[in-house]
Amino acid sequence: MPTPAVSADLPWYCLSSAAVAQHLDSNPEKGLTAEQVRQRREQFGSNELVAAGGRSRWDMIIDQFTNVMLLMLFAVAIISGYLEIADGEWPKDAVAIFIIVGLNGILGYLQEAQAEKALAALQKMSSPTVTVRRQGQLDQIRATELVPGDWVLLETGIQIPADGRLWEAVNLQVREAALTGESLSISKRADLELTNGIPLGDRLNMAYQGTEVMQGRGLMLVTETGMKTELGKVAGLLNSVESEPTPLQLRMDQLGKTLVTGSLILVAVVVLGGLWRAGDLSPLRELLTVSLSMAVAVVPEGLPAVITVTLAIGTQRMVRRRALIRRLPAVETLGSVTTICTDKTGTLTENKMVVVAMETGSGSYTVTGSGYSPTGEVLCDGVPIETKSYPDLTTLLTAGVLCNDATLQQDPSGGWEILGDPTEGALLTLGGKAGLPQTQLKTQYVRSAEIPFTSERKRMSVVVTPAELGSKLTSGSATDQPCALYCKGSPELILKKCQSILINGIPQPLSDQQREQILAANNHMAQDGIRVLGFGTTDFPQCPLPEALDTFEDNLVWVGLVGMRDAARPEVKDAIEQCRQAGIRPIMITGDHKLTALAIAKDLNLAQAGDVAVEGETLSEKGPQQLGELVKAVNVYARVAPEHKLWIVQTLQKEQHEFVAMTGDGVNDAPAIKQANIGIAMGITGTDVSREASDMVLLDDNFATIVAAIEEGRIVYSNIRRFIKYILGSNIGEVLTVAAAPLLGLGLPLSTLQILWMNLVTDGLPALALAMEPAEEGIMNRLPVPPTESIFARGLGSYMVRVGIIFALTTISMMVIIEPYMTEWRTMVFTMLCLAQMGHALSARSSSRLVITLDPRTNPYLYWSVGLTTLLQLALIYVPVLQRFFGLQPLSLMELMICVGFSALVLVWVEMEKVWMAFWIKRQSR
Repeated sequence: MPTPAVSADLPWYCLSSAAVAQHLDSNPEKGLTAEQVRQRREQFGSNELVAAGGRSRWDMIIDQFTNVMLLMLFAVAIISGYLEIADGEWPKDAVAIFIIVGLNGILGYLQEAQAEKALAALQKMSSPTVTVRRQGQLDQIRATELVPGDWVLLETGIQIPADGRLWEAVNLQVREAALTGESLSISKRADLELTNGIPLGDRLNMAYQGTEVMQGRGLMLVTETGMKTELGKVAGLLNSVESEPTPLQLRMDQLGKTLVTGSLILVAVVVLGGLWRAGDLSPLRELLTVSLSMAVAVVPEGLPAVITVTLAIGTQRMVRRRALIRRLPAVETLGSVTTICTDKTGTLTENKMVVVAMETGSGSYTVTGSGYSPTGEVLCDGVPIETKSYPDLTTLLTAGVLCNDATLQQDPSGGWEILGDPTEGALLTLGGKAGLPQTQLKTQYVRSAEIPFTSERKRMSVVVTPAELGSKLTSGSATDQPCALYCKGSPELILKKCQSILINGIPQPLSDQQREQILAANNHMAQDGIRVLGFGTTDFPQCPLPEALDTFEDNLVWVGLVGMRDAARPEVKDAIEQCRQAGIRPIMITGDHKLTALAIAKDLNLAQAGDVAVEGETLSEKGPQQLGELVKAVNVYARVAPEHKLWIVQTLQKEQHEFVAMTGDGVNDAPAIKQANIGIAMGITGTDVSREASDMVLLDDNFATIVAAIEEGRIVYSNIRRFIKYILGSNIGEVLTVAAAPLLGLGLPLSTLQILWMNLVTDGLPALALAMEPAEEGIMNRLPVPPTESIFARGLGSYMVRVGIIFALTTISMMVIIEPYMTEWRTMVFTMLCLAQMGHALSARSSSRLVITLDPRTNPYLYWSVGLTTLLQLALIYVPVLQRFFGLQPLSLMELMICVGFSALVLVWVEMEKVWMAFWIKRQSR
């Protein structure tokens, strides 16, 4: 038995259906034999999508403990535990450190453990069972058992289980939104032989896995299965995309390495300095204890938890602005976005067809209003008109409402929705705006007969009779009542069937010049990306027989043109302008036609006069260097395939070094969504595949929501920098204090538990409150934060070192003064550092404004957290059980006031820095 000439490169849509059947050695009457099925299953495998191997959960768990700061803490815990046990003590310090290491590891694992579900969702996009013809009989089999050469029966409601060439197509309409992104159903034809290289959405003689049959029936010859299908190619692209660390993860990694390196250098200095000062190894044990305390002090143990909670707070803010975050790091990552690649349909537009223009024999008209709401006006030369005074326009509107199978109705929330075809819904909305609602015309006219739209006819006709005559066609005879025929469809085709034109309500002969004017108006609308319908009509003294209707379509009166488009969302234009002010470049990538895409882009100021739209076919012809130059200049892409979207995103990232957000709703968008730095899926129209591949879901499918989410991302990053400078400024002060004490001949001022308390509680609670700071003024008038920017950039590193030194100098000064006179000096050092951190937290709200000028009502959480942390600190000093656990002693009022006084010096210094900086900036600006 010959092997079928099956090849992924064979352009099946270029061949006749008979030629494809010959290539695949399959008979449409009998189907495949059992032996052919067995051989082909061995050759091509099951009709399933295959996932690439990913990291196991154990790998992810182990990875959490390769963090350099956690490794250092782990080593500290082991050494500390050994020393405590050697001293006959319960190793409470070691246990506390092990608990913190474990919690941080679990927290990191939970953030990363979201499995890649995009492919799992993709695998669901095929019918579980299908009807096939094998060995001359119809049979129900599982979709996974299909092989190339199988004959599959298609009917309304099924998901197509494989790719195939159509053999029969009876009024077959398929919704290919999952693959092409466009929501309108496509009329399929089996008799076509198409040219090579045309976009997937134009291959009218093919059916593809994962798409849906919306109407009609057909017979399909399976040409590709499994990973060879178009859906399989998307799965392959998904498998090829590797996730990369987010800017925040890279910055935290840099932070950890810097802190650990600095800590080890300082430990070496302290140990060597201590041994040199002693002249022997006798202080080694004490120096080792000091080193352990320094290591604990340098690691901000509470920082991972604070960052996680901050990101979670950011997700709640974003939900209130209609954006749902699926992966926590995406919250901060949004702040670095430099380019937004967005789909058109439903994101930039409303995904609702709206009539925008009309042409009749007596004039041109425009229409206002958006969505399906029948509120708006018809304008002539920019002036609202009463349509009943314009007979030609009234006839055009009547034709649009009566030659229509859709229904316009209000939903429970008071909005308007269309049941039926969106194009027909736009005509009903137009009628409502013009004072000719569907409900009124249906009471005035009764439909007597109809010829439905088909892909071959490209038009629809209805016959209506005035309702008061109570007349209907009866089987096999014509009525003697007058009636009217209304026809809508392709303007060129309708015009060919017209012999006259309606002018001021009177039919007049249609001249060649008028035909040229009508075609010119049609072409002008089409070039503006407007979908155009033509309308014709004719009257009968008596209604014709149903079988005679076709002949009456050949002598129509031209009524006019109606132009409609998927209208742009009204808020998007401002959002695009806001993007530009924020240094963000918006790009449109759509599966729609080039003219439509460019027209919408120009309406929104996303493209300017003279800009061009590039089609996916052009991208396929470019080399890497040419592609880089093209992507740098072009803002509108049309008729693109999944691989084109992926190429655009990858080129922006690698060649232009852009930080890319990619939006989409279809299966075709999933690889690019996953590749992008921020993948954004649609919550209303999006597929499960696109949502599972994404980092964020738009609950309202609105481009303006992306801009709002980016603003929130910038706020989150700003707040992360705010509390990092607060936490690490304090930590550096602790490290320097612990390091200096033995060099000055003083004992260890802080125990490991006390340092952990400061790093977790006195750092943690105010840091969480700092995460609640509102947006700074003008945050969306700045350029995006470069994703490669260091966490120490823009003066943050120098600030932390300066403040850390001030913390240490203040604390060491107090130690030197009080140590000879007060036995509670260690408790006083611990208390002074904690109170100083509270003042530092209040100052950290702003880098330029003094604490006394900040409104507490804008962040009351900070003041509550400072108050609560201060009370907890006092509890440690004065509650006996806590005193013993932390090794503290109660302080007298005078001792407590000394701590307050010294701690206030830190706040005074930081505030004086702000005064000096303001003075310096003002002086430099002169």
